[in-house]
Amino acid sequence: MSLNHFLVLSAILFSIGAIGVLIRRNPLILFMSIELMLNAVNLSFVAFSRYLGNLDGQVFVFLVLTVAAAEVAIGLAIIVAMFRARATVNVDEANSLKG
Repeated sequence: MSLNHFLVLSAILFSIGAIGVLIRRNPLILFMSIELMLNAVNLSFVAFSRYLGNLDGQVFVFLVLTVAAAEVAIGLAIIVAMFRARATVNVDEANSLKG
C-alpha cells in the first residue's frame, strides 16, 4: 500500500469526524467525532513517518494520544456536572451554566 492510500483513508475519517462535530448536538457524539478526527491525524503522522523513514511522527502520535485521553477524562467530567446541574446533556443549553 502506498502513502496515498493512507492519506485518502485519513482524509475520509477526518471528514466523517468533522461532519459529526458540525451536525450532532449530543456531547458524547461530539467527543467521539473529535477522537475520530485525532485518530485520522495520527494515521497520517504514522504514514508520513514510515514513508520518510524516521520515528518523529510516531513519537508525536503518543503525545496526541495522551492529550486525547486527558480531553476525554475532562470532557466526561463536564458532561456529568452538566447532567447533575440541568438533568440534560444538550449542548445548546451549555451556555446556561455560566455564573
